[in-house]
Amino acid sequence: MDKVQALLWLSGALFTFGLLGIVIRRNALIMLMCMELMLNGVNLSLVTFAQQRGDTAGAVLVFLVFVVATAEVALAIPIILLLVRHLRSLDVDRYSELKG
Repeated sequence: MDKVQALLWLSGALFTFGLLGIVIRRNALIMLMCMELMLNGVNLSLVTFAQQRGDTAGAVLVFLVFVVATAEVALAIPIILLLVRHLRSLDVDRYSELKG
C-alpha cells in the first residue's frame, strides 16, 4: 500500500470514528470533539489529494476549514458551558426542554 492510500485510509478511519462518536455518545463535549475529528479526517484527505495533484487549492480549502472549525469551537464551548451551568448536565437529551 502506498503513502496516498494509507493517508486516505487514515482519513476515512478518523471520519468514521468521529461519526460513531456522534451517533453513540450523548455527552455534548465529546460530540463536539467527534465533530472536530471528522473535520480533521476531511482535512487530511484534502491535503492528500492536493499533494498528489500538486495543487494549492486543496491547501487553501484546508485553511478555510480550520478557520471555520476554530470559530465553531470558540462559539460552541461557551454555549455548552452556559448550558451546563443551567441544567447541571452534559447529556444532550436533557437539552430538549429548551425547545421553544
